[in-house]
Amino acid sequence: MTDREPTEAPFSSNAIRLTGRQWLATGAIVLAVCLLVSPVWRLVEPFEPGADYRIPYALNSDYWHFARYCRDAAGDDRILVVGDSVIWGEYVRPQDTLSHHLNRLAGDERFANLGVNGTHPAALDGLVRYYARAAAGRRVLIHFNPLWMSSPRRDLQAQKESQFNHPELVPQFMPRIPCYKAPFAERMGIAVERHLPFRAWINHMNVAYFDDMDLANWAIENPYANPLSRITCETPAPTEDARHENTPWNERGIKATEFDWVAPVDSLQWRLFCDTLATLVARGCHVFVLVGPFNEHMLTPEGREAYEAIKSDIAARLSENTSLYEVLPPLPSELYGDASHPLPDGYAQMASHLYAQDSFSRFAAGES
Repeated sequence: MTDREPTEAPFSSNAIRLTGRQWLATGAIVLAVCLLVSPVWRLVEPFEPGADYRIPYALNSDYWHFARYCRDAAGDDRILVVGDSVIWGEYVRPQDTLSHHLNRLAGDERFANLGVNGTHPAALDGLVRYYARAAAGRRVLIHFNPLWMSSPRRDLQAQKESQFNHPELVPQFMPRIPCYKAPFAERMGIAVERHLPFRAWINHMNVAYFDDMDLANWAIENPYANPLSRITCETPAPTEDARHENTPWNERGIKATEFDWVAPVDSLQWRLFCDTLATLVARGCHVFVLVGPFNEHMLTPEGREAYEAIKSDIAARLSENTSLYEVLPPLPSELYGDASHPLPDGYAQMASHLYAQDSFSRFAAGES
């Protein structure tokens, strides 16, 4: 019996191994795909916003689409109207929003509705910082909704973990958000992905074509479906209907409430709204701040007194930082759907009030 000669251990189990140059070439190809897929997709997927366009509710978390619409509107030198569902128009049709009535008074399509539902100031900061770069040098009408300061919970200062809108947009590390308890790895992933257009495009594909799921989870839910058949290159169209019936708040059984207001000096939402203003100013934007109109009719007498102090404080702080702002007076009670959302005639009155202000008229006309 003879001893077998020792055999050399295989270098690896892979059938194909790349050399250093091949790895560099592969990396270059992957990088090129990541950089080019987003701009190329804009050529493949048609997008013609039209008059009174607002981002479809189904695309509420599609920040790639928001960036695309921002780029489109900025390219036409329109005034970008930015804010939460008050700007978007929760209780009204696209033809009854604030931007529509401002365009009606302007006599042309001068204002673009870039409202996104649920963008409290902490989320708005991320939306503007990372996805509204095309707004640089443009006119921006930005809305601040005092509702987000009406309690420590809405101000994101509750110590107990709680759910809130658009966690992908809020600061992941600094300033610290007490109620946001996402793991470090998740936060780091979000922070990195904000700077990768490819990742924003992937999210767009998930939201627009795969029911807001990634491809792996969608395939599990639809094991016999062909994912390629889902990519129609046609994103959801905006609905012509209001999301809610435009019934006044007091006819819907909403009672007078006393809110636990957070003063601007202590408010996380106000701090991040100021950071958003600073970002816009640093980018050379001409900014007009619109505050309210909060539904003061649903406040108790004590609550109304507290809110008056909040309004005065906000106005004083804005006057120190910008010369262009308007704290809207309350609308008639029957023109509110809830605490902060106007009904159709409410938006018409808001637009008329704004155009009655000389500072806003000059802003809308592009005068310094």
